[in-house]
Amino acid sequence: MATGPGTPTGNDALPVRFAQAKGARIAYQEFGDGPAVVSIPPTAQNVEAAWEWPDIRSMLDELSSFCRWVHFDKRGTGASDRRTQMPGIDERVHDLEAVMDAAGLDRAFLYGCSEGGPMSLLFAATYPDRVNGIILHGSAAYTSPPGLDEEAMAEMRLRFDAYCALYGTEESPVAAGFAPSLADNEEFLAWHRRYERVTTDRASLREMLEISAGIDVRDILPSVGVPVLLLHCIDDPVIPIEWARETASLLPDATLIEIEGADHFQYAGDRSWVDDVQRFVTGEVTERTMSTEATPSVVVRTLGRFAVEVDGVEVPTSAWGSRRARQLCKYLVAAQGWPVTRDVLFDRLWPDETNPRKLGPRLSVQLSAVRRILGGGVIADRDTIALDLAEVHTDLAELLDEDDDQRITELYVGEFLPEDAYEDWSASVRDTARRRFVDAAHRLGAAAMDGGDGHGAAVLAHRLIDVDEFDDAAHLLLVRALLQQGHEGEARRAHGRWSTVMAELDITPPPFSTDL
Repeated sequence: MATGPGTPTGNDALPVRFAQAKGARIAYQEFGDGPAVVSIPPTAQNVEAAWEWPDIRSMLDELSSFCRWVHFDKRGTGASDRRTQMPGIDERVHDLEAVMDAAGLDRAFLYGCSEGGPMSLLFAATYPDRVNGIILHGSAAYTSPPGLDEEAMAEMRLRFDAYCALYGTEESPVAAGFAPSLADNEEFLAWHRRYERVTTDRASLREMLEISAGIDVRDILPSVGVPVLLLHCIDDPVIPIEWARETASLLPDATLIEIEGADHFQYAGDRSWVDDVQRFVTGEVTERTMSTEATPSVVVRTLGRFAVEVDGVEVPTSAWGSRRARQLCKYLVAAQGWPVTRDVLFDRLWPDETNPRKLGPRLSVQLSAVRRILGGGVIADRDTIALDLAEVHTDLAELLDEDDDQRITELYVGEFLPEDAYEDWSASVRDTARRRFVDAAHRLGAAAMDGGDGHGAAVLAHRLIDVDEFDDAAHLLLVRALLQQGHEGEARRAHGRWSTVMAELDITPPPFSTDL
């Protein structure tokens, strides 16, 4: 059984490795344990940036729970070497061979989605001893209608030009067209536009589309001597289901599973197909649940300082990418799990921006960074965003939910977000957290005095005075605690400081006496 690195969790970054192919380095990643499955890329992707979207990450988590998953970027795209001349299908076959060699794989299952399907079939026909089986997802033996005349080809090229002109822009049709079930998710649409920009440039994309229009491997299908599993949405808008049905009919050993829905992107919509992949690769379907150890523990600390810890390790400031992402996280913590409207976040993060069309995509980028740091932990819809307190622990929420006075004083290690002390949005939360501590500390101090623990009462009194030097009751508690311990000199000095401070408020404490 081939094994690879475990699936990354929390804030872990999965390393990118490079396979040396002829004339270019091919970027790839490997993770998970079990039978090896090599994922053949579609037109363009980026194996690093793909992890940012939660649906992709959870899909990869599911797949790598039962297999060793290897995915790579074709040359000219993603993290692989870029060049002017884009690879044809024959060159890509050799690139796949280079990736398998670099990963130490003699044999593997091939997973070809969209344009990656024909290459998977061609590789299996060329190197039958290196393939255990093929999974075609939203794919077929050809990628454009066969037998087009010159006029039809000219029309197709015009569509390619229009498609490439909009790629990565706010008008890009890719996300909504390829994932109809997510078409109303503004956060996804904004993220995907940015993702498009890190997959390839428009000129390279145009060249790849031209190459893909001529791919047709139907002639080699009878020589594919391994089992093939075809997964296809019935209303796929990119590769019609009829093409998959024809491909299955021409293969010696094929199983076609037709899925309800219209999503071409495999991570969108119904993902029950993962069970079919597991059965095809391992021969059985087991329950896939994340173990307690595998689920990252995320803690956001806001009392005394701002910090995020994942599995006990503090996330460095540099990992956030921008100050605004940190501020967005703070705003969500301050809301204590309640939804914050996007308009409010626009005003706080970009108070001087007057173009509303720019704000939605900008917020989505910052939200993506927060989700990446927290490993999810955010609930968002078209109007509001909230922190998911079921997934993310915050010291603020624990402080406000706690009933035990001793625990409250332990949790309150400082002011709420002291670096944002002069921000209006944080004032009410800071006052609430402080009052929670002050009330608990006074009760504990009184109980300590009643129990003869003058030292404990003095410690609490000092903390109360540090929080509010005008806390008249805290000064009195300190003087009484010192007297109870027999420290009359210290008690006098404490009384003097008490008198000096309260004079600013025109308040005169009672005269010093050992009977205070």
